[in-house]
Amino acid sequence: MPATPQAPQQFVESADGARIAIYEQGNPDGPTVVLVHGWPDSHVLWDGVVPSLAERFRVVRYDNRGVGMSSAPKPVSAHTMERYADDFAAVIGELSPGAPVHVLAHDWGSAGVWEYLTRPGAGDRVASFTSVSGPSQDQLADFIFGGLRRPWRPRTFLRALVQGLRLTYMVLFSIPVLAPLTLRLAFSSAAIRRNMVDNIPAEKIHHSAKLAADAAHSVKVYPANYFRTYSRKRPVPVIDVPVQLIVNTQDPFVRPYGFEQTARWVPRLWRRDIKAGHFSPMSHPQVMSAAVHDFADLVDGGRPSRAMLRAQVGRPREEFGDTLVAVTGAGSGIGRETAYAFARAGAELVVSDIDEAAVKETAAQIAAHGGRAHPYVLDVADAHAVEAFAERVSAEHGVPDIVVNNAGIGHAGAFLDTPAEQFDRVMDVNFGGVVNGCRSFGRRLVERGTGGHIVNIASMAAYAPLQSLSAYCSSKAATFMLSDCLRAELDAAGVGLTTICPGVINTNIIDTTRFNAPADRGDEHVEGRQGQLKKAFALRHYGPDKVAKAILSSVKKNKPIRPVAPEAHAFYGLARVAPQALRSTARVRVI
Repeated sequence: MPATPQAPQQFVESADGARIAIYEQGNPDGPTVVLVHGWPDSHVLWDGVVPSLAERFRVVRYDNRGVGMSSAPKPVSAHTMERYADDFAAVIGELSPGAPVHVLAHDWGSAGVWEYLTRPGAGDRVASFTSVSGPSQDQLADFIFGGLRRPWRPRTFLRALVQGLRLTYMVLFSIPVLAPLTLRLAFSSAAIRRNMVDNIPAEKIHHSAKLAADAAHSVKVYPANYFRTYSRKRPVPVIDVPVQLIVNTQDPFVRPYGFEQTARWVPRLWRRDIKAGHFSPMSHPQVMSAAVHDFADLVDGGRPSRAMLRAQVGRPREEFGDTLVAVTGAGSGIGRETAYAFARAGAELVVSDIDEAAVKETAAQIAAHGGRAHPYVLDVADAHAVEAFAERVSAEHGVPDIVVNNAGIGHAGAFLDTPAEQFDRVMDVNFGGVVNGCRSFGRRLVERGTGGHIVNIASMAAYAPLQSLSAYCSSKAATFMLSDCLRAELDAAGVGLTTICPGVINTNIIDTTRFNAPADRGDEHVEGRQGQLKKAFALRHYGPDKVAKAILSSVKKNKPIRPVAPEAHAFYGLARVAPQALRSTARVRVI
Protein backbone atom coordinates (compact mmCIF):
# COMPACT_ATOMS: atom_id res chain seq x y z
CA MET A 1 0.00 0.00 0.00
CA PRO A 2 1.58 3.35 -1.01
CA ALA A 3 1.83 5.89 1.80
CA THR A 4 0.13 8.55 -0.32
CA PRO A 5 -2.73 7.87 -2.77
CA GLN A 6 -2.13 9.29 -6.22
CA ALA A 7 -5.20 11.55 -6.10
CA PRO A 8 -7.83 12.62 -3.55
CA GLN A 9 -10.75 10.22 -3.35
CA GLN A 10 -13.25 13.01 -2.81
CA PHE A 11 -13.79 16.66 -1.93
CA VAL A 12 -15.77 18.08 0.98
CA GLU A 13 -17.29 21.55 0.94
CA SER A 14 -16.54 23.66 4.01
CA ALA A 15 -18.87 26.23 5.57
CA ASP A 16 -17.60 29.08 3.38
CA GLY A 17 -17.64 27.02 0.19
CA ALA A 18 -13.95 26.06 0.15
CA ARG A 19 -13.35 22.58 -1.28
CA ILE A 20 -11.16 20.31 0.87
CA ALA A 21 -9.32 17.39 -0.77
CA ILE A 22 -9.64 14.09 1.12
CA TYR A 23 -7.27 11.11 1.09
CA GLU A 24 -8.44 7.87 2.68
CA GLN A 25 -6.57 4.62 3.36
CA GLY A 26 -6.37 1.74 5.78
CA ASN A 27 -8.97 -0.55 7.30
CA PRO A 28 -12.43 0.56 6.14
CA ASP A 29 -14.02 -1.29 9.05
CA GLY A 30 -11.72 0.12 11.72
CA PRO A 31 -12.12 3.22 13.87
CA THR A 32 -11.42 6.46 12.04
CA VAL A 33 -8.30 8.48 12.74
CA VAL A 34 -7.99 11.90 11.11
CA LEU A 35 -4.50 13.28 10.47
CA VAL A 36 -4.26 17.07 10.15
CA HIS A 37 -1.08 18.79 8.95
CA GLY A 38 0.25 22.30 9.54
CA TRP A 39 2.28 24.86 7.59
CA PRO A 40 4.08 24.53 5.16
CA ASP A 41 3.18 20.87 4.82
CA SER A 42 0.47 18.92 3.08
CA HIS A 43 -1.17 15.58 3.88
CA VAL A 44 2.14 14.04 2.68
CA LEU A 45 3.62 14.97 6.08
CA TRP A 46 2.05 11.81 7.50
CA ASP A 47 3.50 9.36 4.97
CA GLY A 48 5.81 7.84 7.59
CA VAL A 49 2.99 7.42 10.08
CA VAL A 50 0.21 5.97 7.91
CA PRO A 51 1.65 2.46 7.33
CA SER A 52 1.68 1.64 11.05
CA LEU A 53 -1.90 2.90 11.49
CA ALA A 54 -3.49 1.47 8.35
CA GLU A 55 -4.00 -2.11 9.55
CA ARG A 56 -6.12 -1.10 12.53
CA PHE A 57 -7.54 2.30 11.58
CA ARG A 58 -9.40 3.86 8.75
CA VAL A 59 -6.96 6.70 8.05
CA VAL A 60 -8.34 9.99 6.76
CA ARG A 61 -6.05 12.83 5.69
CA TYR A 62 -6.85 16.10 4.01
CA ASP A 63 -5.04 19.12 2.62
CA ASN A 64 -5.66 22.35 4.51
CA ARG A 65 -7.08 25.22 2.51
CA GLY A 66 -4.42 26.76 0.28
CA VAL A 67 -2.60 23.44 -0.04
CA GLY A 68 -2.53 20.79 -2.78
CA MET A 69 -5.86 20.17 -4.47
CA SER A 70 -7.86 22.05 -1.82
CA SER A 71 -9.21 25.54 -2.48
CA ALA A 72 -6.96 28.53 -1.89
CA PRO A 73 -9.24 31.41 -0.83
CA LYS A 74 -7.75 34.83 -1.53
CA PRO A 75 -8.94 36.83 1.52
CA VAL A 76 -6.65 36.62 4.53
CA SER A 77 -9.74 36.34 6.71
CA ALA A 78 -10.52 32.99 5.06
CA HIS A 79 -7.49 31.43 6.83
CA THR A 80 -8.39 32.01 10.47
CA MET A 81 -8.55 29.11 12.90
CA GLU A 82 -12.32 29.34 12.79
CA ARG A 83 -12.16 28.43 9.09
CA TYR A 84 -9.69 25.61 9.85
CA ALA A 85 -12.17 24.35 12.44
CA ASP A 86 -14.95 24.56 9.82
CA ASP A 87 -12.88 22.44 7.46
CA PHE A 88 -12.27 19.81 10.13
CA ALA A 89 -15.97 19.77 11.00
CA ALA A 90 -16.89 19.30 7.34
CA VAL A 91 -14.44 16.42 6.93
CA ILE A 92 -15.58 14.40 9.95
CA GLY A 93 -19.22 15.25 9.30
CA GLU A 94 -18.99 13.78 5.81
CA LEU A 95 -16.65 10.84 6.43
CA SER A 96 -17.66 9.78 9.95
CA PRO A 97 -21.15 11.13 10.62
CA GLY A 98 -22.16 8.43 13.09
CA ALA A 99 -19.05 7.76 15.17
CA PRO A 100 -16.49 9.92 16.97
CA VAL A 101 -13.00 10.05 15.49
CA HIS A 102 -9.49 9.95 16.85
CA VAL A 103 -7.34 12.91 15.79
CA LEU A 104 -3.60 13.40 15.33
CA ALA A 105 -2.68 16.95 14.36
CA HIS A 106 0.48 19.04 13.98
CA ASP A 107 1.32 22.77 14.00
CA TRP A 108 -1.47 24.99 12.66
CA GLY A 109 -3.54 21.89 11.94
CA SER A 110 -3.48 21.17 15.65
CA ALA A 111 -4.37 24.76 16.49
CA GLY A 112 -7.40 24.41 14.22
CA VAL A 113 -8.55 21.28 16.02
CA TRP A 114 -8.16 23.04 19.38
CA GLU A 115 -10.46 25.73 17.98
CA TYR A 116 -12.99 23.10 16.91
CA LEU A 117 -12.97 21.54 20.38
CA THR A 118 -14.26 24.81 21.89
CA ARG A 119 -17.53 24.35 20.02
CA PRO A 120 -20.67 22.84 21.61
CA GLY A 121 -20.95 19.12 20.99
CA ALA A 122 -17.33 18.69 19.97
CA GLY A 123 -16.84 16.10 22.71
CA ASP A 124 -19.40 13.87 20.97
CA ARG A 125 -17.49 14.00 17.68
CA VAL A 126 -13.87 13.57 18.84
CA ALA A 127 -12.95 10.48 20.87
CA SER A 128 -9.33 11.53 21.43
CA PHE A 129 -7.01 14.31 20.31
CA THR A 130 -3.23 13.95 20.04
CA SER A 131 -1.60 17.35 19.55
CA VAL A 132 1.95 17.80 18.24
CA SER A 133 3.67 21.23 18.35
CA GLY A 134 0.37 23.01 17.91
CA PRO A 135 -0.93 24.55 21.13
CA SER A 136 -4.31 26.12 21.58
CA GLN A 137 -4.02 29.78 20.64
CA ASP A 138 -6.14 30.84 23.60
CA GLN A 139 -4.07 28.80 26.06
CA LEU A 140 -0.73 29.97 24.64
CA ALA A 141 -1.78 33.61 24.72
CA ASP A 142 -2.89 33.22 28.33
CA PHE A 143 0.47 31.63 29.20
CA ILE A 144 2.44 34.46 27.58
CA PHE A 145 0.42 37.42 28.83
CA GLY A 146 -0.22 35.83 32.22
CA GLY A 147 3.52 35.38 32.71
CA LEU A 148 4.42 38.87 31.49
CA ARG A 149 1.99 40.34 34.03
CA ARG A 150 3.98 38.69 36.84
CA PRO A 151 7.49 40.17 36.74
CA TRP A 152 7.84 39.45 40.47
CA ARG A 153 8.04 35.77 39.45
CA PRO A 154 11.28 35.81 37.45
CA ARG A 155 11.11 32.25 36.16
CA THR A 156 7.50 32.56 34.99
CA PHE A 157 8.12 36.00 33.51
CA LEU A 158 11.27 34.92 31.64
CA ARG A 159 9.64 31.83 30.17
CA ALA A 160 6.65 33.82 28.99
CA LEU A 161 8.96 36.43 27.44
CA VAL A 162 11.08 33.82 25.65
CA GLN A 163 8.03 32.01 24.30
CA GLY A 164 6.58 35.25 23.03
CA LEU A 165 9.85 36.20 21.33
CA ARG A 166 10.11 32.77 19.73
CA LEU A 167 6.91 33.52 17.82
CA THR A 168 7.89 36.94 16.49
CA TYR A 169 9.00 35.38 13.19
CA MET A 170 5.28 35.32 12.43
CA VAL A 171 5.41 39.08 11.94
CA LEU A 172 7.69 38.61 8.92
CA PHE A 173 5.44 35.88 7.56
CA SER A 174 2.52 38.32 7.80
CA ILE A 175 3.95 40.86 5.33
CA PRO A 176 1.69 40.91 2.23
CA VAL A 177 3.20 40.04 -1.18
CA LEU A 178 6.77 39.93 0.14
CA ALA A 179 6.29 36.92 2.42
CA PRO A 180 4.60 34.68 -0.20
CA LEU A 181 7.13 35.64 -2.87
CA THR A 182 10.14 35.06 -0.62
CA LEU A 183 8.82 31.73 0.58
CA ARG A 184 8.07 30.53 -2.95
CA LEU A 185 11.64 31.30 -3.98
CA ALA A 186 13.15 29.87 -0.80
CA PHE A 187 11.26 26.58 -0.88
CA SER A 188 12.19 26.11 -4.52
CA SER A 189 15.71 25.44 -3.23
CA ALA A 190 16.39 21.82 -2.29
CA ALA A 191 19.07 22.94 0.17
CA ILE A 192 16.65 25.23 2.02
CA ARG A 193 13.95 22.56 2.10
CA ARG A 194 16.51 20.12 3.52
CA ASN A 195 17.81 22.59 6.12
CA MET A 196 14.30 23.49 7.23
CA VAL A 197 13.79 20.08 8.84
CA ASP A 198 17.07 20.02 10.78
CA ASN A 199 18.93 16.70 10.86
CA ILE A 200 16.13 14.36 9.81
CA PRO A 201 17.44 11.56 7.55
CA ALA A 202 16.56 12.17 3.90
CA GLU A 203 14.48 9.01 3.65
CA LYS A 204 12.19 10.28 6.42
CA ILE A 205 11.49 13.69 4.87
CA HIS A 206 8.04 13.85 3.27
CA HIS A 207 7.31 16.94 1.24
CA SER A 208 4.79 17.46 -1.52
CA ALA A 209 6.13 18.24 -5.00
CA LYS A 210 4.14 21.48 -4.70
CA LEU A 211 5.75 22.54 -1.41
CA ALA A 212 6.90 25.95 -2.67
CA ALA A 213 3.51 26.88 -4.09
CA ASP A 214 1.67 25.45 -1.09
CA ALA A 215 3.82 27.44 1.32
CA ALA A 216 3.19 30.66 -0.60
CA HIS A 217 -0.57 30.14 -0.81
CA SER A 218 -1.14 28.98 2.78
CA VAL A 219 1.19 31.48 4.50
CA LYS A 220 -1.92 33.65 4.93
CA VAL A 221 -2.55 31.60 8.06
CA TYR A 222 0.01 33.83 9.82
CA PRO A 223 -1.50 37.29 9.20
CA ALA A 224 -4.94 35.79 9.73
CA ASN A 225 -4.14 34.58 13.23
CA TYR A 226 -0.99 36.06 14.78
CA PHE A 227 -2.19 39.56 15.72
CA ARG A 228 -5.75 38.42 16.14
CA THR A 229 -4.77 35.82 18.74
CA TYR A 230 -3.08 38.39 20.92
CA SER A 231 -5.77 41.05 20.54
CA ARG A 232 -9.01 39.12 21.01
CA LYS A 233 -10.35 38.80 24.52
CA ARG A 234 -12.37 35.75 25.49
CA PRO A 235 -12.19 33.36 28.41
CA VAL A 236 -10.06 30.31 27.74
CA PRO A 237 -12.60 27.50 27.30
CA VAL A 238 -12.39 24.12 29.04
CA ILE A 239 -11.89 21.22 26.62
CA ASP A 240 -14.09 18.23 27.38
CA VAL A 241 -12.11 15.72 25.28
CA PRO A 242 -9.19 13.44 26.24
CA VAL A 243 -6.07 15.23 25.00
CA GLN A 244 -2.57 13.89 24.58
CA LEU A 245 0.32 16.30 24.08
CA ILE A 246 3.45 15.19 22.27
CA VAL A 247 5.92 17.86 23.34
CA ASN A 248 9.05 18.26 21.26
CA THR A 249 11.71 19.43 23.70
CA GLN A 250 13.93 20.80 20.92
CA ASP A 251 11.21 22.68 19.06
CA PRO A 252 12.64 26.18 18.51
CA PHE A 253 9.21 27.75 18.14
CA VAL A 254 6.94 26.11 20.72
CA ARG A 255 8.91 25.65 23.90
CA PRO A 256 8.05 22.79 26.30
CA TYR A 257 7.13 25.18 29.10
CA GLY A 258 4.47 26.70 26.86
CA PHE A 259 2.29 23.75 27.88
CA GLU A 260 2.79 24.17 31.63
CA GLN A 261 -0.72 25.52 32.19
CA THR A 262 -2.60 23.24 29.80
CA ALA A 263 -4.07 21.13 32.61
CA ARG A 264 -6.02 24.19 33.80
CA TRP A 265 -8.29 23.88 30.75
CA VAL A 266 -7.98 20.18 29.91
CA PRO A 267 -9.19 17.96 32.77
CA ARG A 268 -8.24 14.74 30.94
CA LEU A 269 -4.67 15.37 29.86
CA TRP A 270 -1.69 13.21 28.99
CA ARG A 271 1.75 14.52 28.06
CA ARG A 272 4.73 12.80 26.41
CA ASP A 273 7.99 14.73 26.05
CA ILE A 274 10.38 13.52 23.34
CA LYS A 275 13.77 14.78 22.27
CA ALA A 276 12.81 16.04 18.83
CA GLY A 277 12.49 19.20 16.80
CA HIS A 278 9.42 20.79 15.29
CA PHE A 279 8.98 18.25 12.52
CA SER A 280 8.69 15.19 14.75
CA PRO A 281 5.96 13.59 12.57
CA MET A 282 8.79 13.03 10.07
CA SER A 283 11.64 12.27 12.48
CA HIS A 284 9.61 10.16 14.94
CA PRO A 285 6.74 8.51 13.03
CA GLN A 286 6.90 5.49 15.34
CA VAL A 287 6.18 7.73 18.33
CA MET A 288 3.17 9.27 16.59
CA SER A 289 1.63 5.93 15.68
CA ALA A 290 2.33 4.36 19.09
CA ALA A 291 0.74 7.36 20.79
CA VAL A 292 -2.41 7.04 18.69
CA HIS A 293 -2.66 3.28 19.31
CA ASP A 294 -2.11 3.66 23.06
CA PHE A 295 -4.56 6.54 23.37
CA ALA A 296 -7.24 4.78 21.35
CA ASP A 297 -6.86 1.69 23.56
CA LEU A 298 -7.24 3.84 26.65
CA VAL A 299 -10.32 5.80 25.63
CA ASP A 300 -11.93 2.59 24.36
CA GLY A 301 -11.67 1.12 27.86
CA GLY A 302 -8.51 -0.93 27.41
CA ARG A 303 -5.71 -1.34 29.91
CA PRO A 304 -3.40 1.69 29.79
CA SER A 305 0.18 1.10 28.72
CA ARG A 306 3.07 2.11 30.97
CA ALA A 307 3.71 5.03 28.65
CA MET A 308 0.15 6.28 29.09
CA LEU A 309 0.30 5.84 32.86
CA ARG A 310 3.52 7.88 33.00
CA ALA A 311 2.06 10.49 30.68
CA GLN A 312 -1.14 11.09 32.64
CA VAL A 313 -0.94 14.61 34.06
CA GLY A 314 -1.82 14.89 37.73
CA ARG A 315 -1.70 11.15 38.42
CA PRO A 316 0.27 10.46 41.60
CA ARG A 317 2.98 7.82 41.22
CA GLU A 318 6.17 6.71 42.86
CA GLU A 319 9.56 7.96 41.71
CA PHE A 320 10.01 5.13 39.20
CA GLY A 321 6.38 4.05 39.04
CA ASP A 322 5.09 2.68 35.71
CA THR A 323 8.70 2.08 34.64
CA LEU A 324 10.20 -1.19 33.40
CA VAL A 325 13.78 -1.78 34.56
CA ALA A 326 16.06 -4.61 33.38
CA VAL A 327 19.00 -5.58 35.61
CA THR A 328 21.61 -8.19 34.66
CA GLY A 329 23.61 -10.03 37.29
CA ALA A 330 20.66 -9.56 39.65
CA GLY A 331 21.21 -12.78 41.55
CA SER A 332 23.47 -11.18 44.14
CA GLY A 333 25.48 -8.14 45.17
CA ILE A 334 25.01 -4.83 43.42
CA GLY A 335 22.58 -6.27 40.88
CA ARG A 336 20.25 -7.69 43.52
CA GLU A 337 20.29 -4.53 45.65
CA THR A 338 19.68 -2.39 42.56
CA ALA A 339 16.65 -4.49 41.66
CA TYR A 340 15.34 -4.16 45.21
CA ALA A 341 15.86 -0.39 45.18
CA PHE A 342 14.03 0.13 41.88
CA ALA A 343 11.20 -2.12 43.09
CA ARG A 344 10.83 -0.05 46.28
CA ALA A 345 10.62 3.04 44.07
CA GLY A 346 7.69 1.56 42.16
CA ALA A 347 9.37 0.01 39.11
CA GLU A 348 8.54 -3.31 37.50
CA LEU A 349 11.67 -5.45 37.17
CA VAL A 350 13.14 -7.83 34.62
CA VAL A 351 15.98 -9.55 36.51
CA SER A 352 18.49 -11.91 34.94
CA ASP A 353 21.50 -13.89 36.06
CA ILE A 354 23.47 -16.96 35.01
CA ASP A 355 22.48 -18.54 38.36
CA GLU A 356 18.83 -19.57 38.02
CA ALA A 357 18.21 -20.22 41.72
CA ALA A 358 19.73 -16.89 42.72
CA VAL A 359 17.76 -14.78 40.25
CA LYS A 360 14.51 -16.52 41.16
CA GLU A 361 15.22 -15.71 44.79
CA THR A 362 15.66 -12.03 43.87
CA ALA A 363 12.33 -12.02 42.03
CA ALA A 364 10.62 -13.84 44.91
CA GLN A 365 11.84 -11.29 47.43
CA ILE A 366 10.56 -8.44 45.28
CA ALA A 367 7.18 -10.12 44.95
CA ALA A 368 7.05 -10.81 48.69
CA HIS A 369 7.29 -7.07 49.31
CA GLY A 370 4.52 -6.21 46.87
CA GLY A 371 6.59 -5.59 43.76
CA ARG A 372 6.63 -7.17 40.30
CA ALA A 373 9.66 -8.98 38.91
CA HIS A 374 10.24 -11.42 36.07
CA PRO A 375 13.30 -13.70 36.40
CA TYR A 376 15.36 -14.95 33.45
CA VAL A 377 18.51 -17.03 33.12
CA LEU A 378 21.10 -15.26 30.97
CA ASP A 379 24.78 -15.49 30.10
CA VAL A 380 25.60 -11.92 29.10
CA ALA A 381 28.78 -13.05 27.33
CA ASP A 382 26.66 -14.82 24.71
CA ALA A 383 25.68 -12.15 22.17
CA HIS A 384 23.03 -14.33 20.51
CA ALA A 385 21.50 -15.17 23.89
CA VAL A 386 21.36 -11.49 24.86
CA GLU A 387 19.68 -10.55 21.58
CA ALA A 388 17.12 -13.33 22.02
CA PHE A 389 16.58 -12.19 25.61
CA ALA A 390 16.03 -8.58 24.53
CA GLU A 391 13.55 -9.70 21.88
CA ARG A 392 11.64 -11.87 24.33
CA VAL A 393 11.52 -9.22 27.04
CA SER A 394 10.37 -6.57 24.57
CA ALA A 395 7.65 -8.85 23.22
CA GLU A 396 6.39 -10.01 26.61
CA HIS A 397 6.82 -6.89 28.74
CA GLY A 398 7.77 -4.02 26.40
CA VAL A 399 11.09 -2.32 25.83
CA PRO A 400 12.67 -1.62 29.24
CA ASP A 401 12.83 2.06 30.10
CA ILE A 402 16.02 1.56 32.11
CA VAL A 403 18.69 -1.08 31.48
CA VAL A 404 21.37 -1.81 34.08
CA ASN A 405 24.31 -3.76 32.63
CA ASN A 406 25.70 -5.06 35.89
CA ALA A 407 26.72 -8.71 35.40
CA GLY A 408 30.42 -9.25 35.94
CA ILE A 409 33.09 -11.50 37.40
CA GLY A 410 36.23 -10.83 39.38
CA HIS A 411 39.74 -11.94 38.60
CA ALA A 412 43.10 -11.45 40.32
CA GLY A 413 46.52 -12.31 39.05
CA ALA A 414 49.37 -10.81 37.09
CA PHE A 415 48.98 -10.77 33.32
CA LEU A 416 51.78 -13.31 32.73
CA ASP A 417 50.26 -15.67 35.30
CA THR A 418 46.77 -15.51 33.76
CA PRO A 419 45.84 -18.16 31.17
CA ALA A 420 44.68 -16.66 27.90
CA GLU A 421 41.26 -18.29 28.13
CA GLN A 422 40.72 -16.84 31.61
CA PHE A 423 41.68 -13.34 30.48
CA ASP A 424 39.32 -13.69 27.53
CA ARG A 425 36.51 -14.89 29.81
CA VAL A 426 36.85 -11.79 32.02
CA MET A 427 36.73 -9.54 28.95
CA ASP A 428 33.79 -11.48 27.48
CA VAL A 429 31.69 -11.12 30.62
CA ASN A 430 32.71 -7.74 32.04
CA PHE A 431 33.13 -5.87 28.78
CA GLY A 432 31.41 -8.08 26.23
CA GLY A 433 28.33 -8.37 28.44
CA VAL A 434 28.02 -4.59 28.52
CA VAL A 435 28.55 -4.39 24.76
CA ASN A 436 25.87 -7.00 24.16
CA GLY A 437 23.39 -5.32 26.50
CA CYS A 438 23.99 -1.87 25.03
CA ARG A 439 23.68 -3.16 21.47
CA SER A 440 20.47 -5.16 21.95
CA PHE A 441 18.61 -2.81 24.27
CA GLY A 442 20.15 0.44 23.09
CA ARG A 443 18.94 -0.17 19.55
CA ARG A 444 15.43 -0.84 20.78
CA LEU A 445 15.41 2.28 22.93
CA VAL A 446 16.51 4.41 19.97
CA GLU A 447 13.94 2.81 17.66
CA ARG A 448 11.19 3.38 20.22
CA GLY A 449 11.97 7.09 20.09
CA THR A 450 10.81 8.09 23.57
CA GLY A 451 14.12 8.09 25.44
CA GLY A 452 15.25 5.88 28.28
CA HIS A 453 18.40 5.23 30.26
CA ILE A 454 21.29 2.76 30.29
CA VAL A 455 23.50 2.17 33.31
CA ASN A 456 26.85 0.46 32.80
CA ILE A 457 28.63 -0.82 35.90
CA ALA A 458 32.34 -0.20 35.56
CA SER A 459 34.61 0.16 38.60
CA MET A 460 37.17 2.32 40.31
CA ALA A 461 39.53 -0.17 38.64
CA ALA A 462 38.72 1.49 35.31
CA TYR A 463 41.04 4.36 36.22
CA ALA A 464 43.08 2.90 39.10
CA PRO A 465 45.50 0.32 37.62
CA LEU A 466 46.92 -2.61 39.60
CA GLN A 467 49.35 -5.15 38.23
CA SER A 468 47.49 -8.00 39.95
CA LEU A 469 44.17 -6.99 38.37
CA SER A 470 45.21 -6.63 34.74
CA ALA A 471 42.25 -8.52 33.28
CA TYR A 472 39.69 -6.94 35.60
CA CYS A 473 41.05 -3.40 35.20
CA SER A 474 41.20 -3.80 31.42
CA SER A 475 37.59 -4.96 31.21
CA LYS A 476 36.35 -2.09 33.37
CA ALA A 477 38.43 0.51 31.56
CA ALA A 478 36.99 -0.72 28.27
CA THR A 479 33.49 -0.43 29.73
CA PHE A 480 34.28 3.11 30.88
CA MET A 481 35.49 4.20 27.43
CA LEU A 482 32.66 2.45 25.58
CA SER A 483 30.21 4.30 27.78
CA ASP A 484 31.84 7.65 27.06
CA CYS A 485 31.64 7.02 23.31
CA LEU A 486 28.13 5.61 23.35
CA ARG A 487 26.77 8.35 25.57
CA ALA A 488 27.34 10.91 22.83
CA GLU A 489 25.69 8.68 20.26
CA LEU A 490 22.59 7.91 22.32
CA ASP A 491 22.07 11.48 23.47
CA ALA A 492 20.62 12.45 20.09
CA ALA A 493 17.80 9.98 20.73
CA GLY A 494 17.18 11.22 24.26
CA VAL A 495 18.64 8.07 25.81
CA GLY A 496 20.84 8.79 28.82
CA LEU A 497 23.84 6.71 29.86
CA THR A 498 25.49 6.59 33.27
CA THR A 499 28.79 4.91 34.10
CA ILE A 500 28.88 3.70 37.70
CA CYS A 501 32.35 3.26 39.22
CA PRO A 502 32.13 1.54 42.63
CA GLY A 503 35.09 1.42 44.98
CA VAL A 504 35.62 -1.28 47.60
CA ILE A 505 32.11 -2.67 48.05
CA ASN A 506 31.29 -5.49 50.46
CA THR A 507 29.70 -8.07 48.12
CA ASN A 508 30.37 -11.73 47.43
CA ILE A 509 32.76 -10.86 44.60
CA ILE A 510 35.80 -12.22 46.47
CA ASP A 511 34.10 -15.62 46.78
CA THR A 512 33.54 -15.77 43.03
CA THR A 513 36.87 -14.24 41.98
CA ARG A 514 39.37 -16.47 40.20
CA PHE A 515 42.93 -16.08 41.54
CA ASN A 516 45.93 -16.93 39.34
CA ALA A 517 49.09 -16.96 41.47
CA PRO A 518 52.74 -17.27 40.41
CA ALA A 519 54.09 -20.80 40.21
CA ASP A 520 56.14 -20.37 43.41
CA ARG A 521 53.01 -19.63 45.47
CA GLY A 522 50.75 -22.53 46.36
CA ASP A 523 47.04 -22.90 46.96
CA GLU A 524 47.45 -22.18 50.67
CA HIS A 525 48.86 -18.75 49.91
CA VAL A 526 45.97 -18.01 47.55
CA GLU A 527 43.36 -19.16 50.07
CA GLY A 528 45.01 -17.13 52.80
CA ARG A 529 45.14 -14.02 50.67
CA GLN A 530 41.51 -14.52 49.62
CA GLY A 531 40.48 -14.74 53.28
CA GLN A 532 42.36 -11.54 54.09
CA LEU A 533 40.65 -9.69 51.27
CA LYS A 534 37.21 -10.92 52.40
CA LYS A 535 37.88 -9.60 55.89
CA ALA A 536 39.09 -6.29 54.51
CA PHE A 537 35.95 -5.90 52.39
CA ALA A 538 33.74 -6.83 55.36
CA LEU A 539 35.48 -4.35 57.64
CA ARG A 540 34.91 -1.66 55.01
CA HIS A 541 31.17 -1.74 55.88
CA TYR A 542 30.24 -0.23 52.51
CA GLY A 543 27.49 -2.42 51.09
CA PRO A 544 25.93 -2.79 47.63
CA ASP A 545 22.82 -0.95 48.81
CA LYS A 546 24.82 2.28 48.66
CA VAL A 547 25.70 1.59 45.04
CA ALA A 548 22.05 0.90 44.29
CA LYS A 549 21.08 4.22 45.86
CA ALA A 550 23.70 5.99 43.71
CA ILE A 551 22.35 4.29 40.58
CA LEU A 552 18.79 5.50 41.18
CA SER A 553 19.99 9.01 41.92
CA SER A 554 22.18 9.06 38.81
CA VAL A 555 19.37 7.90 36.55
CA LYS A 556 17.04 10.54 37.95
CA LYS A 557 19.63 13.29 37.45
CA ASN A 558 21.05 11.84 34.21
CA LYS A 559 24.59 11.94 35.56
CA PRO A 560 27.20 10.75 33.06
CA ILE A 561 29.78 9.32 35.50
CA ARG A 562 29.25 8.41 39.14
CA PRO A 563 32.05 7.13 41.36
CA VAL A 564 30.67 5.39 44.46
CA ALA A 565 32.54 5.33 47.80
CA PRO A 566 35.14 7.82 49.04
CA GLU A 567 38.11 5.97 47.55
CA ALA A 568 36.43 5.86 44.14
CA HIS A 569 35.94 9.63 44.21
CA ALA A 570 39.52 10.17 45.40
CA PHE A 571 41.08 7.99 42.71
CA TYR A 572 38.85 9.54 40.04
CA GLY A 573 40.10 12.99 40.96
CA LEU A 574 43.68 11.75 41.13
CA ALA A 575 43.39 10.13 37.71
CA ARG A 576 42.48 13.51 36.26
CA VAL A 577 45.08 15.69 37.97
CA ALA A 578 47.98 13.32 38.75
CA PRO A 579 47.75 10.20 36.60
CA GLN A 580 51.40 9.30 37.17
CA ALA A 581 50.73 8.87 40.88
CA LEU A 582 48.14 6.23 40.06
CA ARG A 583 50.49 4.48 37.70
CA SER A 584 52.93 4.17 40.56
CA THR A 585 50.31 2.41 42.69
CA ALA A 586 49.94 -0.22 39.99
CA ARG A 587 52.99 -1.93 41.50
CA VAL A 588 50.95 -2.99 44.54
CA ARG A 589 50.29 -6.73 44.44
CA VAL A 590 46.95 -8.23 45.44
CA ILE A 591 48.29 -11.81 45.64
